[in-house]
Amino acid sequence: MEARRTFAVTWDYRCPFARNGHEHLLDGLEAGAPWDVEFVPFFLNQSHVPEGGVPAWEDPAHQPDLLGLAAGVVVKERFPEHFWAVHRSLFAARHDEGGDLRVRAVVRGALARAGADADAVLAEVESGWPAKIVRDEHERVVDQLEVFGVPTFIVGDSAVFVRLMSRPDGDAARARATVDRILELMTDQPEINEFKHTRLTR
Repeated sequence: MEARRTFAVTWDYRCPFARNGHEHLLDGLEAGAPWDVEFVPFFLNQSHVPEGGVPAWEDPAHQPDLLGLAAGVVVKERFPEHFWAVHRSLFAARHDEGGDLRVRAVVRGALARAGADADAVLAEVESGWPAKIVRDEHERVVDQLEVFGVPTFIVGDSAVFVRLMSRPDGDAARARATVDRILELMTDQPEINEFKHTRLTR
C-alpha cells in the first residue's frame, strides 16, 4: 500500500496560478491519489496592505473581495461533501467565465452548479464566522511560516510558493505526478531554495 502524504495548500480564487495548482490537486484527489490535503484560505488583499495600514479585514473597501473565499470556507467547514466541486466551480467562475466573485449572483451560480445549497452557504457567509476563519488561517501561516501568496504548499514546517504554468486538463496521472514532484522536491531536496526560468518559452 502506498504511503499517504499529508500537506496543506493555500488558496484565493482570484489567482490564476492558484487555479492551476488546485486543479492538479483536485484531479489527483478525485482519481484516488493518497493525499491528505488541508486547504488553507489566504486573503491576497491583506498581502498588499502597507506596514501600519488598516488590515484588509477591518477596511470596508476590502470586504466585497472576501465573498468568494468565505463561501469556499463555508462549504469546506459545513458541507465538505461538496467542497471539491465547489472549489473547482468557484475557480472556473473567475478564470474560465470571467466572473466577478464580489458579485453574489456569480458566487451563487458557482455554488448551485456544484450542487451546493447556495442560499444556505450565503447565509453562513453573512453571519461573519467564515471571514474570521479566513483571517485566523491567513495570519497563522504568515506568522508561523512567512507565507506570502498562493498557492503555497506546506509540508510540516516547510512552505514553498509554487507557480504552475499549465492546467492538468483532466489528465489525472499528470496531475498526480506534478503534485508528487513538488512534494518530493520539498522533502528530498530542501537545499533547492529557488528555481525559476528567466523567460517563458511558450
